[in-house]
Amino acid sequence: MLGAIIGDIVGSRFEFHNKKTKDFKLFNQYSHFTDDTVLTVATMDALLNKKPFDVTYKEWFRKYPDAGYGSKFISWGLSDGFKPYNSFGNGSAMRVSPVGFYYDSEEDVLKMAQESAKVTHNHPEGIKGAQATALAIFLARKGATKEKIKEEIEKRFNYHLDEPLDSIRTWYRFDVSCQGSVPQAIRAFLESEDFEDAIRNAISIGGDSDTIACITGGIAEAYYGSISEDLKMEAYKRLDSDMINTIESFYNLLNGAK
Repeated sequence: MLGAIIGDIVGSRFEFHNKKTKDFKLFNQYSHFTDDTVLTVATMDALLNKKPFDVTYKEWFRKYPDAGYGSKFISWGLSDGFKPYNSFGNGSAMRVSPVGFYYDSEEDVLKMAQESAKVTHNHPEGIKGAQATALAIFLARKGATKEKIKEEIEKRFNYHLDEPLDSIRTWYRFDVSCQGSVPQAIRAFLESEDFEDAIRNAISIGGDSDTIACITGGIAEAYYGSISEDLKMEAYKRLDSDMINTIESFYNLLNGAK
């Protein structure tokens, strides 16, 4: 959702220039959306208009072909077929946040997170990363405490979420796998004090900064319940009208009757 998109935009300029500190300017002239945003909006579009995930991901990829996708996704997006490619990359987790906001039962969230992942990321770890992210968002928006969210994610997915960020920062490096980035993104949320602090935590560990902050941002939005207008405006300034229209329509749907 918008929290995920803000995380992506803030993290975009740090992906290959990691900053192992929380002290940085959130936006500058180089901040931009990446494939994380494109495919998050695509997930909204699929849910809004009851379209297949694979068809919708290809549509949005072809609208924005230069947004920084992985090589395997590019090959899939350009192909005429829809066969998944057994990925366990964090692309399945970065695009799943709308699922956690849209559905009203754990069963539906887990099922549809799997559906959204498996069209490309049908490796068990790719599915697991999407499900863990979506479930954390669902639990957060339903009022679960951070302790409960941590307990549920650890129990269901065998992620280890005890290591503090101060420790993670000392060794963490670029890792685009679900298993090597989703737990760290969740930990960044767990240590946060508010939405902005969550984004700063995510960036501060380094690694695949835009995607880690995207995952963290989706959970933080669900938990804290609001994002400042200043942050929203900074994000909207960097998005195209078709993205904004889809985002606004999705929020309107959530705030009304599905």
